[in-house]
Amino acid sequence: MRAEFAHEQAQTYLRQRNRFAVLAGVLGLTTLVSLGAAVTRDEQVVLVPITAERITVSSGGIDAPYLELVTRDTALMLLNRAPESLDYWMANILKLADPAAHGRLKAELVRIVEEQRGSDISQAFVIAEMHVDPKALTSTVTGTLKTFVGAQVIASQRRSFRFRWSKRGLSLALAGFEQLPTDKEEPGQ
Repeated sequence: MRAEFAHEQAQTYLRQRNRFAVLAGVLGLTTLVSLGAAVTRDEQVVLVPITAERITVSSGGIDAPYLELVTRDTALMLLNRAPESLDYWMANILKLADPAAHGRLKAELVRIVEEQRGSDISQAFVIAEMHVDPKALTSTVTGTLKTFVGAQVIASQRRSFRFRWSKRGLSLALAGFEQLPTDKEEPGQ
């Protein structure tokens, strides 16, 4: 009797073990399929519609319309400034900075803030044209840079600025910017 009971008990445990083994196999297979799909699929984020086009950012690369919109907003934020908003201006530009370029960009911005703080000098930039290169992660903005003392315009010049970007995952960050020489200026002036 004990042998029959032990045999029946062993069969119950064996069936239970087999069910757990099948369940573990199914879960393992599901996990492998999910990991394979996650690794091979481009990651995408749908952005808030600020244009008539549908824009997404993909782990496969940055598309030109998105780079153009980011450049436009960054150029307007960077090149439009007044003494009253310098701290806000610098803080928001640094939020866009690539961590690897943060220190260098902050040094450039601090120099601008120190020159402009306490003065009545403001500047405004009006974009005339823009060229973006999503593969090289660069963009060039050309337009009119107006300098004001109080409400008086003291200078209005056509200028071009180049922005360099870096991409980490789905994030696009400002790696650097520079004013390009005009036709009248020699490089290095």
